[in-house]
Amino acid sequence: MTEFAAVKAALKTQAVETPSWAYGNSGTRFKVFAQPGVPRTPWEKLDDAATVHEFTGAAPTVALHIPWDRTDDYAALAKRAEERGLKLGAINSNTFQDDDYRLGSVCHPDAAVRRKAVGHLLECVDIMDATGSRDLKLWFADGTNYPGQDDLRARQDRLAEALAQVYARLGDDQRMLLEYKFFEPAFYATDVPDWGTAYAHCLKLGPKAQVVVDTGHHAPGTNIEFIVATLLRENKLGAFDFNSRFYADDDLMVGAADPFQLFRIMYEVIRGGGFTPDVAFMLDQCHNIEAKIPAIIRSVMNVQEATAKALLVDGAALAEAQRSGDVLAANAVLMDAYNTDVRPLLAEVRTELGLDPDPVAAYHRSGYAERIAAERVGGTQAGWGA
Repeated sequence: MTEFAAVKAALKTQAVETPSWAYGNSGTRFKVFAQPGVPRTPWEKLDDAATVHEFTGAAPTVALHIPWDRTDDYAALAKRAEERGLKLGAINSNTFQDDDYRLGSVCHPDAAVRRKAVGHLLECVDIMDATGSRDLKLWFADGTNYPGQDDLRARQDRLAEALAQVYARLGDDQRMLLEYKFFEPAFYATDVPDWGTAYAHCLKLGPKAQVVVDTGHHAPGTNIEFIVATLLRENKLGAFDFNSRFYADDDLMVGAADPFQLFRIMYEVIRGGGFTPDVAFMLDQCHNIEAKIPAIIRSVMNVQEATAKALLVDGAALAEAQRSGDVLAANAVLMDAYNTDVRPLLAEVRTELGLDPDPVAAYHRSGYAERIAAERVGGTQAGWGA
């Protein structure tokens, strides 16, 4: 098999999970901006996700967020996804939009609030049972704003206790994915602020606990690809939340701020054996000012382009340059791959899969945007903050 044939074969296996909340209304902390045609129900979110998959061929799963996607019949929702050519992916919990969580959820000093939070997490596992989802994704807004506000070590103990309760409830084929974020909304100390904290808790819990790397959740200058390489080496990288940021957690489209960083991350994924279904490639983005469906299509394409370039790295030449200590030659190997225009290659991949080589243009020609704008009038549009 030639080099390009092998790359094309690998790209045909790639799957990017889209988030249900990215199809809904979203905004800044100051304003949620409404768009025409935004889904009003989880069922309509599935229709939009299926449309993204229709034009990209690479987005076969959609993540749910509870309670934003709450429904009376999750098995029926899973069946609907299957009818649309999809599967339901990660179930995302929400322990940050309730008045009781003002001082935290699973780390709260009040045991009653902690029980409430754990109860919600266990409910999410019940939903996983009904939907057939593999992954429970946890992100906690817990933390403190002032020195002395709470006992930092005690909060870690409470966190560990809650995670252990949920871990014990997981089925044999289910996983817990623990996300981290170094600040916001807690400004003095965040309870899961970095990959080391997440890794320490997952290591203690066992093999069904894995770390999520959100590409926007790091301080400026952080070497994310080093984190990826280390977690892969330790078999603890479970998933990505792909997005992009200029300052902090902007949740911009993946690859928007630093496409070279995305390439470097994908190279370490491939180098470390992470280009498998065991590492979930998920988007976590808010599309506040741009049209949502074409933005998600473009995001999937951005991941594909970074992956294609990473697959083109000449591993043998790179290893030889590294062994000989030829710094410039080693860097040139990476830069040669990064500077390759892979768009024609990906167009070939899509054509061979029976897809339009230009997914965004194909979507605009389909008339789907105009149709949903006309059909989805009235009712409460479901989205961020809903």
